[in-house]
Amino acid sequence: MLIFFICITILLLGYKFYSPFVEKQAGIDPTAVTPQGRFSEGVDYVAIHPVKAFLIQFLNIAGIGPIFGPILGALYGPVALVWIILGNVLGGAVHDYFSGVMSIKEDGKSLPEIAGHYYNVVFKGLMLIFTAMLLFFVGVVFIMSPAGLLSNLDAFEGTFLANNTFWVLAILAYYFLATLLPIDKIITKFYPIFGLLMIVMTSMIAIALLMDAPHLPIAGDFLAYFEADHAHDFLAPNPDGLPTWPLLFITITCGAISGFHSTQAPIIARCLTNEKYVRPVYYGAMMCEGIVACVWALAGIAAFPEGYAGLKAMLAQGGPGLVVNHIASSYLGVLGGIMAIIAVAVFPITSGDTAFRSLRLTLVDAFNIPQSVRNRLLLAVPILTIAYFMTKLDFTLIWRYFAFSNMLLSTSVLWLATKYLFDKGTFHWITSIPAVIATAVTLSYIMTAAIGFNLSSDWGKPIGAAVGVIGLILLVFVHKKHKTKIA
Repeated sequence: MLIFFICITILLLGYKFYSPFVEKQAGIDPTAVTPQGRFSEGVDYVAIHPVKAFLIQFLNIAGIGPIFGPILGALYGPVALVWIILGNVLGGAVHDYFSGVMSIKEDGKSLPEIAGHYYNVVFKGLMLIFTAMLLFFVGVVFIMSPAGLLSNLDAFEGTFLANNTFWVLAILAYYFLATLLPIDKIITKFYPIFGLLMIVMTSMIAIALLMDAPHLPIAGDFLAYFEADHAHDFLAPNPDGLPTWPLLFITITCGAISGFHSTQAPIIARCLTNEKYVRPVYYGAMMCEGIVACVWALAGIAAFPEGYAGLKAMLAQGGPGLVVNHIASSYLGVLGGIMAIIAVAVFPITSGDTAFRSLRLTLVDAFNIPQSVRNRLLLAVPILTIAYFMTKLDFTLIWRYFAFSNMLLSTSVLWLATKYLFDKGTFHWITSIPAVIATAVTLSYIMTAAIGFNLSSDWGKPIGAAVGVIGLILLVFVHKKHKTKIA
């Protein structure tokens, strides 16, 4: 129980004390006219109350990520919580915050346009490829996962609702509408409600765990975890033999740090009415996602009396969706079962549609396409048609590319934020140090992954670490040439 409160306390303290320091480096101007005030057109630039903006941002970035990822990460043991907390406070929340800052400072533009402004056309092109690739994979993943769940519900057995293709087409039809319609027709009306629902569900699971979870880790479990026969030291593999470095960092992205979040920044940046709302909306939403991730990582550890073997067996039987259903039903009964279905079906849909919407905005910004209904159709139809055929591929293959592109984009955004702070002459280390670490993780993964160079970890890990060290040395060298101020 103590571990739970320690985790939540660190996240709250990070928001209370670290986020104001981060904000001072960003150059926020509460008197500036925001993009919404300059470009209001009733489609994407629409004024939203900051509370609604927070709930929408929270739902957009969360989806199913901070539930599924931490459940899978629970196989690595309590060290998963260490990564969530440190990754969130020092990396993910800062990453999300500067994604919002740079977008609102640059007329609500998408990442590739911002990259072109602060770097050059080459970096802009790379960011366009990374962003479009990630958004597309996110959209496809969030078609396949809820469709698979809904088509396999016992209640639908023997009916047309048990057909996976039906749900794929139904979700695509919804995505088509959500991508085309003005933001205030669906997203601002319903998504705050779903955001509240996720908060309520997470709170109920947390309370239930605290009241009736004899296997919830205590402080002594951490010591035992790291000391027992060196079987699970910090860099030891999980029960499947998968190495902690770098796979834990790729397994748990949402809740710690996720490049997908930066792609959602322009949606809300075009709707905020004052720059002072950037910190509570972006940094605050990521902090809340960290709490969600902690709850589900703890649930994955605590809900199985037989330990990791039980979690591993259930994952093999039905994936993280079955684990969610088991945990929610066990602790919350019938209500929990209903909420579990909503969690693993509705939440990913609300992230999938904003992924495709963000993809449309990214292409519109990159090629200066006017926002007419005809042009929105010309973009949405081919994108969603290709997405439909992508759902015929192996889900695990799509997920691997999603995981890699997610980490790659977050690394790129951290370097972009570093350049932003360099240009302002403020304290760049808040983004450059996380950028160095993210670079080492990303390179280690692509060097050892089957979708990458498939090298032995004896080679892949040192290469990633060496590049990270080189990046840090270069940063120190460049830093000495720049006068840096701490606001």
